[in-house]
Amino acid sequence: MSEQPVLVPTDSLGARPFVDRHIGPDDAAIAEMLKVVGFDSLDALMEAAVPGRIRLTDALSLPHAASEAEAGAELVALAGRNVPGTALIGLGYHGTITPGVIRRNVLEDPSWYTAYTPYQPEISQGRLEALLNFQTMIADLTGLPTSNASLLDEGTAAAEAMTLARRAAPKADGPFVVDADALPQTIEVVRTRAEAMGIDVVVADLTAGLPEGPISGVLLQYPGASGRIVDPRPVIDAAHERGALAVVAADLLALTLIEAPGTLGADVVVGSSQRFGVPLFYGGPHAGYMSVRAGLERHLPGRLVGVSLDAAGRPAYRLSLQTREQHIRRDRATSNICTAQVLLAVTAGMYAVYHGPDGLRAIARQVHDLAARAAASLSAAGFAVLTDAFFDTFRVSVPGRADEIVAAARAEGVHLLRVDADTVGLSFGETATATTLRAIHTAFGVTPARTEPGCALPEALNRTTDFLAHPVFNTHRSETSMLRYLRRLSARDYALDRGMIPLGSCTMKLNATAEMEPISLPGFADLHPFVPAEDAGGYADLVADLEGWLAEVTGYDRVSIQPNAGSQGELAGLLAIRGYHLANGDTERNVCLIPSSAHGTNAASAVMAGMKVVVVKSADDGSVDLVDLRAQVEAHAADLAAIMVTYPSTHGAYEDTISEICGLVHEAGGQVYIDGANFNALLGHAKPGQFGGDVSHLNLHKTFCIPHGGGGPGVGPVAVRAHLAPYLPTHPMHPEADKRTGIGPISAAPYGSAGILPISWAYVRMMGAAGLTRATAVAVLTANYVAARLDEHFPVLYRGHNGLVAHECILDLRGISKDTGVSVDDVAKRLIDYGFHAPTMSFPVAGTLMVEPTESEDLVELDRFIDAMVAIRAEIAKVAAGEWNAEANPLTGAPHTADAINQDLRYDVATAVFPTGFDPDKYWPPVNRIDQAYGDRNLVCSCPPPEAFA
Repeated sequence: MSEQPVLVPTDSLGARPFVDRHIGPDDAAIAEMLKVVGFDSLDALMEAAVPGRIRLTDALSLPHAASEAEAGAELVALAGRNVPGTALIGLGYHGTITPGVIRRNVLEDPSWYTAYTPYQPEISQGRLEALLNFQTMIADLTGLPTSNASLLDEGTAAAEAMTLARRAAPKADGPFVVDADALPQTIEVVRTRAEAMGIDVVVADLTAGLPEGPISGVLLQYPGASGRIVDPRPVIDAAHERGALAVVAADLLALTLIEAPGTLGADVVVGSSQRFGVPLFYGGPHAGYMSVRAGLERHLPGRLVGVSLDAAGRPAYRLSLQTREQHIRRDRATSNICTAQVLLAVTAGMYAVYHGPDGLRAIARQVHDLAARAAASLSAAGFAVLTDAFFDTFRVSVPGRADEIVAAARAEGVHLLRVDADTVGLSFGETATATTLRAIHTAFGVTPARTEPGCALPEALNRTTDFLAHPVFNTHRSETSMLRYLRRLSARDYALDRGMIPLGSCTMKLNATAEMEPISLPGFADLHPFVPAEDAGGYADLVADLEGWLAEVTGYDRVSIQPNAGSQGELAGLLAIRGYHLANGDTERNVCLIPSSAHGTNAASAVMAGMKVVVVKSADDGSVDLVDLRAQVEAHAADLAAIMVTYPSTHGAYEDTISEICGLVHEAGGQVYIDGANFNALLGHAKPGQFGGDVSHLNLHKTFCIPHGGGGPGVGPVAVRAHLAPYLPTHPMHPEADKRTGIGPISAAPYGSAGILPISWAYVRMMGAAGLTRATAVAVLTANYVAARLDEHFPVLYRGHNGLVAHECILDLRGISKDTGVSVDDVAKRLIDYGFHAPTMSFPVAGTLMVEPTESEDLVELDRFIDAMVAIRAEIAKVAAGEWNAEANPLTGAPHTADAINQDLRYDVATAVFPTGFDPDKYWPPVNRIDQAYGDRNLVCSCPPPEAFA
């Protein structure tokens, strides 16, 4: 009789704790790595690495670590306390149906959600094609030639359009004029951004025309927040006559039936793609969009996917105009490029691919028909319908009865918009049905008569412009075809489901299934952001928990999770500092000191917050030059607002001088902003709010496990000490009354990207204090292990306290490149042949690679990476010795596609494609090295014809 198999106990019956699932190396591996680094315990390593002046002595005060089953049950209970109903509130958020094939194979598929931003285009071709679909969809529907690859939401897209208008029309002067019928949250986000940058905003009823005097630009809503559809051409023409740009905020589904704004003369079109299959998520994450007329392409904020050629002359996709990145432009940046929602843009684009133009029109007609029937039945019952021409939204006069009718509808499972005591708004989406209509009749006390609703769309604005004619939007009608298309694209990419992504600056660690699953629960996914507070009790508790936990681990007093990206968290923190100085009467304090090594987003955010950037030099060891800092503090004693310092530094080192830096700035009356991008190296071991910080933002997609999604979504909570708390973001429709007025909103929704907060909640809940603290120590251990193993092959550029690195290390290739001609690009592309995503290239120092192993990679994968780097160093030696041709070798020819056998490589094919020997699981890049310059010289940012790939 054979032995019985050992049964692994279930999670609820005593399985390994979640911390052991999250952290890759086990105890034996940790002991082996510690031996290489020269320590006998993790505690000893962290005592040596983290300066004693900032190191914590007490454990974090957090709930006990829950099992996966316990945390999952708690999240199910929280989701169950939210009451989505059928949302007819509108205001830019609509019920939509995510096709199952897209939900399961994009939103819930790690091959899509664990990918990194496509800076390595050769291994991102699937994601880049999906984004090009999105760009083409936006360009077609809006009637303008070029769209970017998404923005954070509609409100911030409108704010970006405001600054674009001022850049692109520099002779235009005066305020930026906003349609009074624009979405209320959009108006307030624009005001927040404008106030900091010294831009005047005038909100006006544009049905009466533009206000008198000069203007710098105009924003119209089409259709309006009230639902009304007004021909925008008179206002557009009037703006052009004054030398200003016309921006139109448009509803994508409506644009399948009404004329494209670009056709009507708009210069810029912005909006949200949420209703194209992206769940409501209590306000986010959703992909905003922006498209522009010809001549404005190089003013576009955010990322832009374009078409270029690879080394074999075949079309290939890549990010265009990358010189706009903040680590290059810094204080000259006009926008913040870290403002994308890639995963959600892919979802929206695939919604259009799956339905095609005819399907989208059918959905739009169904929505419009239901809205028209509702309006006709209410009108026939004696109610005054206040909106004549509309697509999906109209308002009804109900003198003195608004509260009663909204409450009655809520009892029927339908959420209506209370406009005021006498007016109710109804906004229909894809999820509304005949049952919804019956609930409305009940709420209004109407017995519907048989009426023919007709069409409420203005005939003069019927759409004539064609859209989505490209074959990709007219091919994949069956689920089989769509499934295979999604699989084909994901197979062209490299994500964490394939292997390690060892890049620094952005932490690419495990996004556990137990953390990801809850976001699809209806209570989290289907809730409108403006439902009554009592219907969002689960979210309220989840947010309160998470904000409280983040305050505890950072050492600050208050946290706001509204910022929906790290870049927005930076802006929110700087606006808090600005608000504090202004409240104290220190109107002259507007200088922000930024070390030269800082993340580029820091300088861009400071400019957007209305501050003047002054750069502080770095010392030879990469630390902040204290001599220069003292000189700058003295020179700006009267106008110093803040310093932004990343800790551990962008060079991956714990600097001993952080307390002195904070003290110098505080003595001069400034505030200390500690960029939390590298908080993964502090969590559980030091608190920035205790060692000198006044404010920090955190990147939940780095430290707290929200996946990168190929370049978004993210969440950038801002944490502050008590004196800055009054200046945290507010929102006019916040469920908490005391957070409705103040500094203004940073994001379009009160809680930003609320729909993905369950991920970070689950991570903290399952790790507990000890688990989070251990994760940090293992992350630091893995980085020091890589540094110790590779130092003799690729010198480690910077080290910090006691000669140790933090959670990342910089490998210096500059000398090697000078001696051999092998560039950092060659090494990065050659790593693809070895089965790896490249580390971060040439940031923060040109000619280097920044490596961040993370705590989630086990020792086998770490050693595989190290062995690959050692092997590549040996290959470089062959070039140096003349054994390999300097111009034609596996390094300069990398990466190699499966077609290498058919190419004249002038070197051994087997060595090129199988550098470690035959591998049946090898990742094959779909294209050869891409010609970046060609793509910028020949800017093509929409889907090329299929013949281009023949």
